[in-house]
Amino acid sequence: MSNNRRTAASLTLLALLLPLPIATAGASSAAESAVAVAGTFTAGPAAAAPAAAGAENRHDSRVELPRPTGRFAVGREDLHLVDRSRTDPWAGSGPRELMVTMRYPARHDTGRTTRYLTSEEARLLLVDRKLDQVIPVETLTGTRSHGRTGARPATGRYPLIVLSPGFTVHRATLTALAEDLASRGYVVAAVDHAYESVGTAFPGGRVLTCLACEKVRGEEGYRTVGDTRAGDVSFLLDRLTGRDPAWRHAGLIDRSRIAMAGHSIGGSSTAAAMAADRRIRAGVNMDGGFSTPVPAAGLGGRPFMLLGAQQRGPGGNASWDRDWPLLDGWKRWITFAGSGHFTFTDFPAIGEQLGLPDDEAPLPGARSVELTRRYVGAFFDRHLGDRPQPVLDGPSPDAPEVAFHTP
Repeated sequence: MSNNRRTAASLTLLALLLPLPIATAGASSAAESAVAVAGTFTAGPAAAAPAAAGAENRHDSRVELPRPTGRFAVGREDLHLVDRSRTDPWAGSGPRELMVTMRYPARHDTGRTTRYLTSEEARLLLVDRKLDQVIPVETLTGTRSHGRTGARPATGRYPLIVLSPGFTVHRATLTALAEDLASRGYVVAAVDHAYESVGTAFPGGRVLTCLACEKVRGEEGYRTVGDTRAGDVSFLLDRLTGRDPAWRHAGLIDRSRIAMAGHSIGGSSTAAAMAADRRIRAGVNMDGGFSTPVPAAGLGGRPFMLLGAQQRGPGGNASWDRDWPLLDGWKRWITFAGSGHFTFTDFPAIGEQLGLPDDEAPLPGARSVELTRRYVGAFFDRHLGDRPQPVLDGPSPDAPEVAFHTP
């Protein structure tokens, strides 16, 4: 591929990686909010250029997510949950619905592989980011992950971690992290919140698109997203740990050890869910502004970690500066040099393998996954597993990209 064509193709990946909505708060975040208004961002003319170049610019390479690092194999099962006690705020009628991918420690050499996304989910994501003429649907659906459906669970009881994705994107975008946590001995529930992604498959042949993108405006709109997701998580915990659990392997879950992490507005929703539900013992916000502010009374002394892109240091986001003093338990504020908003998802690893690096976030894709897994995993090992984690005590010589902030 010529340099000009590669540059144009790289710009299209930026449309996927960078400008998706970021939960923001405060007047100083107005510039971010302007690009974060749901459903209004489209790639510019430079980003659209490869579409006119034809099939020669299409990236058909086989893509594989990094292998999990833990000792367990990873089982996978999807759940459809319906909360009939709540009306969906975006549809305006009908009950609130969730699609959840459960991952769990499993026995090796059991189960079968499954696709990364359905064809329609992949198509809608690529069209939304104006990448449909650059990356074939089959490349995205065929992205190789390491969870296996029908895998036999490993004997034992394990902590539960809920993962909430960024606004407009599918829960699959957190697959590399989810699989690694499951391989290390966690049950992981990755949640798609209905009508908040550009396309999520639901039972009955339905694909729900982003109605929320048409309705969310300004700080109050994003706060509604965070508060609604907090309700989703409480409902999910009821259905996973209650007397009549919805998941056939619910006996794997140690109900006394539950935590949550989220990317972008999923990170803001983590704090909102902790404020609303004492069952969540610890939380991680991966590069999301606090659209739902941390309560003035704090989070009851529970641990919380801010994990952000390089610009998320002190002074980089008004809501982090505002709410940091309100985090009243063990806490860390960590950033990665050379990173961007989507560093903490699968996208950098996928883009790197397709020859579409993000020049604005030069941290290599494989390294992005490695560091995210290292610090998120260490946080949960410490606070759910009661195991010392020196990597969380300060800078490490083998991770020069990582900065600790103590404002």
